[in-house]
Amino acid sequence: MIVNNHLTRSGPVLLVEDNIAHAELIMAAAAANEPQLQMIHLIDGEAALEYIAAALETDGGEKRLPSLVLLDLQLPKMDGLEVLRRLKDSLDTRWIPVVILTTSEAESDLRRAYDQHANGYLVKPTTFEAFSNMMRAIGDYWLGHNRRPPAVRPN
Repeated sequence: MIVNNHLTRSGPVLLVEDNIAHAELIMAAAAANEPQLQMIHLIDGEAALEYIAAALETDGGEKRLPSLVLLDLQLPKMDGLEVLRRLKDSLDTRWIPVVILTTSEAESDLRRAYDQHANGYLVKPTTFEAFSNMMRAIGDYWLGHNRRPPAVRPN
């Protein structure tokens, strides 16, 4: 599902979430706010890395590269921490903010995420109103206030 992007110079928010009910709730909460976020939903870690690799290969790829990745930890094919590690290890993608969005409140998951250079760690709220408020805050901070360097490949 893709909704209108309020920042024309930025790419979409990439939601990597295998639980369809959670993904629908997150996207509905994002759509309930103004301005709306352009979101692309993928259900596994491999698909997320493939999407980003394809965006890097196309002309004008910065418009397709995500401005933000919302990443679940428990994913099929490749878990969220491995996706995070690969994104942060690459010079092409380490600048993309990656926020863990999970049900896990385990301190070990929190520590491992920050050890892999996560930009944030959020526990999924249990109500739609709380999700809506969280999505508004995410959009305001990461896509409105936060400054990031341009996607520049080293020579």
